[in-house]
Amino acid sequence: MSLVPVNPKPYLNDLTGKPVVCRLKWGMEYKGYLVSADSYMNLQLASTEEWIDGQFSGNLGEVLIRKERPRAPRERSRRLRRCNNVLYLRGVPEEEEEGGAS
Repeated sequence: MSLVPVNPKPYLNDLTGKPVVCRLKWGMEYKGYLVSADSYMNLQLASTEEWIDGQFSGNLGEVLIRKERPRAPRERSRRLRRCNNVLYLRGVPEEEEEGGAS
């Protein structure tokens, strides 16, 4: 299986208003509707559910998944450098959304 690189901005714009699954590097998944994504790749989700290790954790409603901004070189020496927490974001097929499968 080969991966094809995708420009993230049009991809995110196409997913706006649609159901998505956002998985963080730490194992949590957030299922909801993508409301918006900005130029820093911060994500706003609505009607969001939290799933941890495949188990439903609860309804969160509106959620902001924030990408840390890159630090200026002089700031990096004072603090640890942070990176994006998002492992992946994908659209949810209609069958999966209606069936409630994960």
